Amino acid sequence: MEELFPRAAGRLAACADLLATEGTLRGLIGPREVPRLWDRHLLNCAVLERLIPEESTVADIGTGAGLPGIVLALVRPDLQVALVEPLLRRTTFLEEAVEQLGLENASVVRARAEDLRGTTYDVVASRAVAPLGKLAGWCLPLLDEGGLMLAMKGESAEDELAGAEGELEALGAEVWHVHQLGVEELAQPTTVVSIVAGRAARGSQHKRRGR
Repeated sequence: MEELFPRAAGRLAACADLLATEGTLRGLIGPREVPRLWDRHLLNCAVLERLIPEESTVADIGTGAGLPGIVLALVRPDLQVALVEPLLRRTTFLEEAVEQLGLENASVVRARAEDLRGTTYDVVASRAVAPLGKLAGWCLPLLDEGGLMLAMKGESAEDELAGAEGELEALGAEVWHVHQLGVEELAQPTTVVSIVAGRAARGSQHKRRGR
C-alpha cells in the first residue's frame, strides 16, 4: 500500500521498522499490532493529510508513538508538526524517531494540551485520546477563529458527535462534520470528526452554531 504515498514510501517504511522494533520494546506499540502497522496505523493516519490545508502548523495532541503526527510530517513536508506528549518515556522515543527519520518539519513538545494555552496552531489533530467533548475542551482553545480540529475516531463517531454537540456549541465550535477517508484505498477507512473553531474558542463571549 506504499504506492499511495510514493514520495514518502522509503521514510514510511523506516517509520514502520522503528515502531515494530523500538516502539514495541518500549511498550508504545503492542506486539499484536506489528503485522498490521501499515493498514491500521501508518496509512490510517496518512490519509488524514487530505483534510489539512497547505503549509499549516499542526499540533498532534497526545501523540504517543507519533501517530498521526510523525506520519503527517513524513507525507507532508510543507507542514510544521508539533508532537505534543506529556510522558517522558514517549517524548524520548519521539525525539529519537524525529532524528532517525530526518524530520526537519517536526518537533517534540513535552506538555499536556492544557499547558499550551496561549499558543495557537492552524490545525490540532488527535487519535483515540479522549471522548469528543473533553477533547474539544483541550483542542479548541489552541486554535484561532477558523482553525481546524481533527479527531480520529472509530465507528461510533456519529453517535459520539451527536452526544457532544452541546459541549461543542458552548466551546464556540462553528461547524462540525464526520469524514470517511480512504474508502477506496484502505481495508478499513479512517473516520475523522472535523470541527471549525469560532471566536469563542479563544475566550470571547461570542458564540455561533453552524452545521
